[in-house]
Amino acid sequence: MADTATPTERPRLRTKYNDEIRSALKEQLELGNIMQVPRLDKIVINMGVGKATQQPSLLEGAVRDLEQITGQKPLVTKAKKSIATFKLREGNAIGAKVTLRGDRMWEFLDRLIALAIPRIRDFRGLPVKFDGRGNYTFGITEQTIFPEIDYDKVDQPRGMDITFVTTAKTDDEGKALLDAFGFPFRRAGQEQ
Repeated sequence: MADTATPTERPRLRTKYNDEIRSALKEQLELGNIMQVPRLDKIVINMGVGKATQQPSLLEGAVRDLEQITGQKPLVTKAKKSIATFKLREGNAIGAKVTLRGDRMWEFLDRLIALAIPRIRDFRGLPVKFDGRGNYTFGITEQTIFPEIDYDKVDQPRGMDITFVTTAKTDDEGKALLDAFGFPFRRAGQEQ
């Protein structure tokens, strides 16, 4: 019996990267080979819930929110060390994280740039701070900027860090890649 499954449609940004952005970046960065062009490797979303040691229901809410935002079950992170000042014991659940790859990563990137970032209040651009190896991390103060989150069911605003891991060798290559996707970086001379 023949397989009658229809082929799935490629994410919009992935198609744009393969068709337009890749060759444009090769020219812009003056690279000799198309395989040297930086690409997006993975996106890691991390939500720390420090108060979960006293109130475990906060962690459940963070896991639920991350699952709605990413469409993937988050990994619950545990404390590596005991810290008496914070009433933290080694092995306590203190956060959740999700690593996105493949089509799910491209869909999340598209929704982040087109829908979520424009909904940030008093937005003046993302800071241009890379890690020295072409990777970029920025923080969001509340999860309600994502359209998947039902505002009426939010028990507490939670922030998160979003990290873009690229194959870029330098910060300039990483910035060129994210600029090509349309990241709204702060312009030079623009105050915080």
